[in-house]
Amino acid sequence: MRHRFAPVLLSVGLVLWTAQALAAVAQPRAPIPAAQPAAAPAPAPAEPAGNDYGDPADWLCRPDIANNACDVDLTATVVAPDGTTEVRPFKADTKAPIDCFYVYPTVSLDPGVLATMKAERAERNVVKQQFAMLGAVCRLYAPLYRQYTLTALAAAMSGHPLPGSQGPRPPTPFNDVRDAWEWYLDHENHGRGVVLIGHSQGSGLLIELIKTQIDGKPEQARLISTILMGANLLVPEGRDVGGDFKTIPLCHGADQTGCAIAFASFRDTSPPPENSLFGRPRTPAPGMVAACVNPAALSGGPGPLKAYFPASRMAIAPSAQPAIDWDRGQTIETPFVAVPGLLTATCADTPAFHYLSIHVNADPTSPRTSVIPGDVIIGGKIQTNWGLHLIDANLTLGNLVDIVRQEGAAWSAGHP
Repeated sequence: MRHRFAPVLLSVGLVLWTAQALAAVAQPRAPIPAAQPAAAPAPAPAEPAGNDYGDPADWLCRPDIANNACDVDLTATVVAPDGTTEVRPFKADTKAPIDCFYVYPTVSLDPGVLATMKAERAERNVVKQQFAMLGAVCRLYAPLYRQYTLTALAAAMSGHPLPGSQGPRPPTPFNDVRDAWEWYLDHENHGRGVVLIGHSQGSGLLIELIKTQIDGKPEQARLISTILMGANLLVPEGRDVGGDFKTIPLCHGADQTGCAIAFASFRDTSPPPENSLFGRPRTPAPGMVAACVNPAALSGGPGPLKAYFPASRMAIAPSAQPAIDWDRGQTIETPFVAVPGLLTATCADTPAFHYLSIHVNADPTSPRTSVIPGDVIIGGKIQTNWGLHLIDANLTLGNLVDIVRQEGAAWSAGHP
């Protein structure tokens, strides 16, 4: 039986819309004058039939499919603090002992309320940017799903919502992710450990999947960890477990398994403002806070980020993001660039917010950049309530690869 679920849209992913418009959408409509009877609400559209995830076309990444979105060039140029460079090739581990299952953020520009099941450029780009590098340590699974689209969100914000887009979010995105997960368990898992990874809308869907399908159930034995980026995962203040998840704690070490990593990123020079979309519960939840687990220092405190950025600005909202001169006088020709030592992260806990605070170790004398992209910029103005949501994954990607490698080894040692 399908579970009816209205997923919380945590953000608009990699394409930008105004925070002011988001707030406007959330405002109640003006009351209808008494002389005018209220129109009957339009009936909810029928729930579409489920997908057959045995069809390779319903996956972006799966080890056995052709045209695999994860089979891409991930070569990176490493720019040292003194400006010297080194090209770092990437090699996937086709015999990795564990699996990674990924749910991507809101990226679809399809014309309806729900995305189609066609792999467009937007879906393939976000897989390359956020997920494909995990192929160094795990087999990669990324299902397509009929997500709530950017098109529907933009229409709602303009005051002209698409038919069927008002009211609770449709349950189709969750149903698709759940169906893909169940197909994976039945046909691909074979008792292997698995890491669940999501960002934004994808993280929201994974939180619900874990709550309803994994937490406290036999499938939990296969969970190596879950990585929930750009998300507000709720935990009781001062505790690791007992909020959204009843038996899955937060991670505190790379040798710990069956745990959760969750965070939302902000510059240390621009902490969450009062209208922030991240870093606290989205609706009143007494005693609860948004979890922050620092991928650069799971045990706590500050740590160096092993960030990977797209060398060009194509993959990150190109109409709004400035081009970055990563190494003065040098042309970066690889798809990615790494900047070791440039960024430090720490979890900041204030009375109002818990978030991942990002510090740039600027050196104006170095030919290497002291500037990073990632701010939500609309009309030339930075929308501080989004933080660095666009690059949650890029900031931490190298750290996450290392963590999954160590977690996978720990899980495999206990499950020969």
